[in-house]
Amino acid sequence: MNIPNRITLSRILLIPFFILLMSYPFEWGALEMEDRALPIAHLLGAVLFIVAATTDWVDGYYARRFNLVTNLGKFLDPLADKLLVSAALILLVNIDLAPAWIVIVIISREFAVTGLRLVAAGEGSVLAASQMGKLKTWIQIVAISILLLHNWPFAFINLPLGVISLYLALIITVISGYEYFSKNWHVMRDSK
Repeated sequence: MNIPNRITLSRILLIPFFILLMSYPFEWGALEMEDRALPIAHLLGAVLFIVAATTDWVDGYYARRFNLVTNLGKFLDPLADKLLVSAALILLVNIDLAPAWIVIVIISREFAVTGLRLVAAGEGSVLAASQMGKLKTWIQIVAISILLLHNWPFAFINLPLGVISLYLALIITVISGYEYFSKNWHVMRDSK
């Protein structure tokens, strides 16, 4: 397994620690903000999420720079993104920082694209992520990061940037899903 794939795998291995920080009721105190508090565990969870999300850029850069792009990497990288983003979105619903319906739409798109990729893999092809799909992932990561930080520092100026970013992520997610299926529908049409 090459270095980019190991970096991707490390992103997957960080997910359980992220989930633990965001879901277990640690009594570590909180940072006070305007009308709410940011629990220290959520701050640490947000930092871990941001570190894990940053590995997406690192592994991609390293793989392209040193010509280490593999089919395993094309499979693992989007899977790691989907696992990390899905875990974060579900946790945001659990702590009342994201509407469930938005999370359902975003995760449904991820399942649908993964299903299309599985059909393609069964036919012997690997469908790499599109540029719109990569943009979708980064907008989701920005929205999730702000929400995990309980909208800090934007809460101080009463700007709900986390929610605004989440709605933008929803729009880009739906558009990129449509684009992905329209470009790759032949995989479904031509499958045996």
